[in-house]
This record gives sequence, C-alpha cells and structure tokens, in this order.
Amino acid sequence: MIIFIGFLTVVLVLDSLLLILLVLIQLPKKEAGAGVAFGGAATDALFGAGTGNVLTKTTKIATIVFFALLLVIGVTQGNYYNKTKTAKKIAESVDKAAAAAPAAAPVTTPAVTPALSNAPVSALPVLTNLPAATSTNSAPVAPK
Repeated sequence: MIIFIGFLTVVLVLDSLLLILLVLIQLPKKEAGAGVAFGGAATDALFGAGTGNVLTKTTKIATIVFFALLLVIGVTQGNYYNKTKTAKKIAESVDKAAAAAPAAAPVTTPAVTPALSNAPVSALPVLTNLPAATSTNSAPVAPK
C-alpha cells in the first residue's frame, strides 16, 4: 500500500511540473507576460497557429489529473493510517491489560532506624525478624 502511495506521489510531482510548464508557455492575452518570456512566440512557429487551443486543452486535462491524484492519494493515505492507528490501539490495550494484571507483591521488611544519641550500642534495639543470611559464594538465582 505504501508503495502505491509513493508511486502516486511521484506521478503527482511529474504532473505538477507538466502543469507549471504548460501554464508558462501558453500565449498571453495581450502579447506580454510570462508566456512571451518563456517562448510563447516560439510555440506558434513550432506547433502552428492553433497552439493556444491545444495548450489550453492539455492544461485542463493536466489540472483534472492533478486534482484527481490529490483526492486518490488523500483517501488512500487516510485508509492506510487509520488501519495503522487501529493496530496501535489494539496493541496499547493489550499492554494496558498486561500492566493492570496483579503482580506478586515483593516481601519487604520494615526499616528500623536507631535514634541518634549518645546511648551505648547495647541499648540500641535488636532486630529479630531478619531473613537468614546467605553465603556469599553462591550465585544469585535468576527470577522465573
């Protein structure tokens, strides 16, 4: 789909350049302006006296193609990005549901901070409900 949108965009740019060229080489109404500066007089010699009619018809066709391409590209991009947004919304809702699932609460021990005073060490409270000390030689166990 994105390749098709890219192809239509390239065709739109080429049509835009053709449209610019056609507008610039058209014969002016009063023998002045950009048409004369960019070869309006030369078109009579090259294509004949009826060139104005051909250029006008070609400009009309190029303009119709330009606007038709704009509409087609707009609709296809809208459809493509709406599908992408829908997929993102589904992924976000799955992530939210996974985050909202209750997880096992970690076991915490209350922290006891001794009061700062000049009391001897033996007067400080003794912590009795501490977890058993583990040996330092064992490797940590990876969570499952």
